[in-house]
Amino acid sequence: MASDVLLHTELPLPRFGTGKVRDTYDPGEHLLMVTTDRLSAFDCVLPNGIPGKGEVLTRLSAFWFDRTKEIVPNHLISTDVADLPEGVQPQRQQLAGRFMIVHKAKRIDFECVVRGYLAGSGWQEYQQSGMVGGIALPGGLRQADKLDEPIFTPARKNDEGHDENISLEEMKNVVGEDLGQALADTSIAVYRAAASYALDRGIIIADTKMEFGLLDNHLLLIDELLTPDSSRFWAVGDYAPGGSPPSFDKQYVRDWLERSGWNKQPPAPELPPEVVAGTSARYREALEWLTGETLS
Repeated sequence: MASDVLLHTELPLPRFGTGKVRDTYDPGEHLLMVTTDRLSAFDCVLPNGIPGKGEVLTRLSAFWFDRTKEIVPNHLISTDVADLPEGVQPQRQQLAGRFMIVHKAKRIDFECVVRGYLAGSGWQEYQQSGMVGGIALPGGLRQADKLDEPIFTPARKNDEGHDENISLEEMKNVVGEDLGQALADTSIAVYRAAASYALDRGIIIADTKMEFGLLDNHLLLIDELLTPDSSRFWAVGDYAPGGSPPSFDKQYVRDWLERSGWNKQPPAPELPPEVVAGTSARYREALEWLTGETLS
């Protein structure tokens, strides 16, 4: 299986940054983002990756960037191997299907989170205060209940540890009233369009997080968009409020890690083959259901 998994890249280009999943290079005018098959859980990168994951995330992001470009411009320029810099053409087979050439934008250091259903940290916050991200919600809601309207609940990006959930007003205090409101309105518009499309294909997008940047003072969607890593996808047939429906992401991994006795401190344990296979299948299902595409 190892030959099917890309965990690390070493390209003959200046390295711009290395995230939990992506390796980004700076060939000059634009950036080259490569999505590996690395998997993180509980803020820790696991030793073995998920076959096909990087390609699923890249294909889905490109798909959504294209579908939402009339709502807001995005940073995607090309996913065509012919457009790879000359110096990395020898690696074109390794990179095919898992890279994006993107505009350089100044990142806005907030996660733009939109919630259409009450789940995850939103559900935890609601149980404690009846609010999510400073927004008061009706009483008596159950876990996974659909909200009357999608809500915008940003998070401050931290270099270390978890992102910090904050209110829209707190974000506006940092970025300004106009930009803060534009981020909220744009995020909700993208979520509404995507959620409607996905629902017709049997997937509920419970919540999602987006990142934005500025290029020549214009707002751009950046990073990834509406993937199982950045969103909570539920199958319509599995959905029932009052519990946590199974999701199209690393749920297999989280469940196994919880049972394994791991203390959630590095190093993480290696995943057994059946957990890797189940997780890979779930990512591929999301791609096929939403786009009709399958991985070879």
